[in-house]
Amino acid sequence: MSVERSNTEKSNTEKSSPENPWPVRTVARKIFDWINRLGDVWVEGQVTQLSARPGTATAFLTLRDPSVDMSMTLTAPVNLVRDLQLTEGSRVVVHGRPNFFPNRGTLSLRVDEIRAVGVGELLARIERLKKLLAAEGLFDPRRKRTPPFLPTKVGLITGRASAAERDVLTNARARWPAARFRVVNVAVQGALAVPQILTALTTLDRDPEVDVIVLARGGGSVEDLLPFSDEALCRAVSQARTPVLSAIGHEPDTPLVDYVADVRCSTPTDAGKRVVPDVAEETARVRQMRDRGRRALRGWVEREDRLLAALRSRPALADPHGPLDRRAQDVDQWRERSRRAIRNRLDAEHAGLVATTARLTTLGPAATLARGYAVVQLVTPDGVDGVVRSVADAPVGAHLRVRVADGAVHAVVREPEEGGGDAEPGR
Repeated sequence: MSVERSNTEKSNTEKSSPENPWPVRTVARKIFDWINRLGDVWVEGQVTQLSARPGTATAFLTLRDPSVDMSMTLTAPVNLVRDLQLTEGSRVVVHGRPNFFPNRGTLSLRVDEIRAVGVGELLARIERLKKLLAAEGLFDPRRKRTPPFLPTKVGLITGRASAAERDVLTNARARWPAARFRVVNVAVQGALAVPQILTALTTLDRDPEVDVIVLARGGGSVEDLLPFSDEALCRAVSQARTPVLSAIGHEPDTPLVDYVADVRCSTPTDAGKRVVPDVAEETARVRQMRDRGRRALRGWVEREDRLLAALRSRPALADPHGPLDRRAQDVDQWRERSRRAIRNRLDAEHAGLVATTARLTTLGPAATLARGYAVVQLVTPDGVDGVVRSVADAPVGAHLRVRVADGAVHAVVREPEEGGGDAEPGR
């Protein structure tokens, strides 16, 4: 026995490992010790199962958290349950001590006091949750989405064979007979309401054909409508990608889901009227728009016809060839005037050119030579040196080249003669 106790104490102090695992009894004992150190606790929840058989001293209850899928087993004296007249669905606050049974591996709460949650307390809690959600912005109108004008398919979450389901379907199909619905029936009150509604909301939100979701329930007491003020449901509605219409209860009923939903409908009947358009109204509107379009088109055609008539009456369109002919005549006249002006200018320029040519011919060297003049040039061994303009430029013996009109002759200076005398031509 001492060896076994020492091994147990050793396993309790050492950490577990693949080489040194804890036995089941050690784990169970540790859990038992941890739970015992927790002490007494106050717990709130909703009664889902109740067993209080006559002749027994202990009643067995299942307490469930409506926000999540989690529950706990309770044991309590039968008289506590009978005095409060508890039923399934009641919300209670219990005081007890958690107990862990190592042999069965189960956890239970031994209850010594049970308090029913009254309507006033429920309303106070709803009001506190309302302020919390409002502070987080879940009620902000900017978060609201506008449902489609004509949804492909409408998702409907409601109770099975309920008046709310009938009101929504009847009114919607009366307004739009071709409306398509996907109905998911859930519990709309009690412990199972919130998890079933959450599951249905997730399913419809993932359906690509569902363009809008209607959450509908008929009227009821505060306790009956309590699931629709659940925090988890409100947050799920605000996070849904599909627009959600809330139609819970009657006009005075305002659960928190009404503030979170994209559209609040006063009743399920109102939801059936708002989720789809009225085919009669839309037909009348189409007819009205068609008439307005016809009148507008007729007015436009008449206005354009008058404009065309006015355009056709203008001279340019009444006699389009007349202005062209007149412009052609103007072009011919201006062309003839241009031709005459150019001819006159050419004749004048030609006459001037002839006169200038005559003057140049008269003043030119050839005309001078033709009148008997000559050009005398000095000839040197290197060639013709230049024109002789003075007696001094032609010394005795110099060879000269005398250019006349029809050629040139050569001469030799024998004796200069001043005063304009001519030199004797040489042989």
